Amino acid sequence: MPDMHAADRVQFHILSFEGPDRYAFAGGIASRISGLAETLAGLGHETHLWFIGDPELPGHERRGDLSLHRWCQWISRFHPNGVYDGEEGKQTDYARSLPPFLLANHLRPHLLDGGRAVVLAEEWQSANAVLHLDRLLRSAGLRAQVDILWNANNVFGFERIDWPRLAGAATITTVSRYMRHCMRPLGVEAVVIPNGLSPDAFEMPDRAALNEFRYRFGDRPVLAKMARWDPDKRWLLAIETTAELKRRGLRPLLIARGGLEAHGHEVLAAARAAGLHILDRRWDEPGEKGLLQALSAINGAEVVNLRSHVDPQARRLLFRGASAVLANSGHEPFGLVGLEAMAVGGLACTGYSGEDYAVAGRNAVVLQTGDPREFVDQYLRLRDDPMEEQAIRRSGRVTSRQYAWPEVIERNLFQWLEVGSSRASTRGPIRAAG
Repeated sequence: MPDMHAADRVQFHILSFEGPDRYAFAGGIASRISGLAETLAGLGHETHLWFIGDPELPGHERRGDLSLHRWCQWISRFHPNGVYDGEEGKQTDYARSLPPFLLANHLRPHLLDGGRAVVLAEEWQSANAVLHLDRLLRSAGLRAQVDILWNANNVFGFERIDWPRLAGAATITTVSRYMRHCMRPLGVEAVVIPNGLSPDAFEMPDRAALNEFRYRFGDRPVLAKMARWDPDKRWLLAIETTAELKRRGLRPLLIARGGLEAHGHEVLAAARAAGLHILDRRWDEPGEKGLLQALSAINGAEVVNLRSHVDPQARRLLFRGASAVLANSGHEPFGLVGLEAMAVGGLACTGYSGEDYAVAGRNAVVLQTGDPREFVDQYLRLRDDPMEEQAIRRSGRVTSRQYAWPEVIERNLFQWLEVGSSRASTRGPIRAAG
């Protein structure tokens, strides 16, 4: 095979259920996929994202060097409630129909012309597609020119994966040392390639909007929490923490954004039982104005349950303006919310599982127990020492820069592609075009 030195001879293909469409944007995986795809394309690589997109949008859309391929649209038209509505049928069709199309229309012409390709697949829904693609490439005699990586963002669907076959078809990766540890009992030695942050994650909120946010709540402890309504996210601990702050006479406010999961009913019931006053809020205005609209005239409420989509601009205002962002979980594969909070100078409060980036007392508050008094005591100490709090917030911003997507791609992904293959000596480096 010819030595490859030109970056524009490498195609990247990302296989994922989630993606940038609102229909396909279910959470952290969509953020990861969108940031990864956009950054690879921005570095000058021909990049293709194959995902379960909006059935009403074009099946193929070109955005510079990034091509969006919306797959399974014929199924999605019968399942209007998002990417995981009709999941089983989509997974089956994705694994059956996508690999032959990808090989015939993109990989084969490129590889026969001397190019190489990298396939990055995400989560259990893509595992069978990886097995199918690997088999097709081997039959065509083209497998040696393609690196295939399959990534685990969480443990969902692990029981459905044929791990020996998958390990034979792809390099298995994951997002943190914690997840690597979770996968070892399965006989899997995963390579850690962490999540990254897109450029807009570092944009600071409008100063006037931030001042308005802080003016409204004065010296009240404002806690922000955004996560699925899932017991692993420790929502009940957030309620207990808010109740403990109230018991100490500190007039707390928890600004909560959950999902559609049933655990939300249990969480809100626990808040009522703890004597916390809850307000549900929806809004129409996008961005910072929408968030400020939702948080107006809350009077004595101690929990505001946000019921509308919180877009990135509103998230950055919330994370920067809050006294602390509760991103502590009992099981946290990576902890993207904590890193997003750090990126705008927020005070991230993490757990002790997947947040490889968090260092207690230096760039974050790191909680190790399920006792609400642990957070309250640390919060009170920092409130009495504002210089230390500001130092932690500044250090958090510095840390977050190390997780900008270009840094992660260069330091982790490209480095692995170069040194992690026994065929590396026959290949040139992957670098940004130009």
